[in-house]
Amino acid sequence: MDLKARIEELVNENLESESHFLVEVVITASQGPKKVLILLDGDEGINIDNCAKVSRAVGHTIEEEELISDAFRLEVSSPGLDHPIVLLRQYKKNVGRKVKVTLKEGTVHEGQLMEVNKNEISVEEIIKKDKSIRTLLFEDILKTEVLVSF
Repeated sequence: MDLKARIEELVNENLESESHFLVEVVITASQGPKKVLILLDGDEGINIDNCAKVSRAVGHTIEEEELISDAFRLEVSSPGLDHPIVLLRQYKKNVGRKVKVTLKEGTVHEGQLMEVNKNEISVEEIIKKDKSIRTLLFEDILKTEVLVSF
């Protein structure tokens, strides 16, 4: 089993609740120590205590099993607004929020995320004061970002 897969397994073993889930594990080895970034989320959000618990458990096991022999830096957090939505569960928890969807062919759609199913999302766009619902297939989506509304 490779390092990333083992860390994903450790994270999933140490999530406090079924409502919490792993978004992504990113391992980078630039100058200096290797960096392991673990992004967690939850259907109702996730807090710092949840992240800390996973960090302690995963960090301990990495050291105990000597998964990384050199110095490393472990970061566990929730994905910020600068991190695109990547999982179906993330789409579902953001229904009702404003999103920006970039399609692989280059077009961009902004509007309220109205509906999500296993194959597609529906976004309500307002174009010249007219509302229209656009259905976008996951296979056509390059990235989706949640937009901050004030």
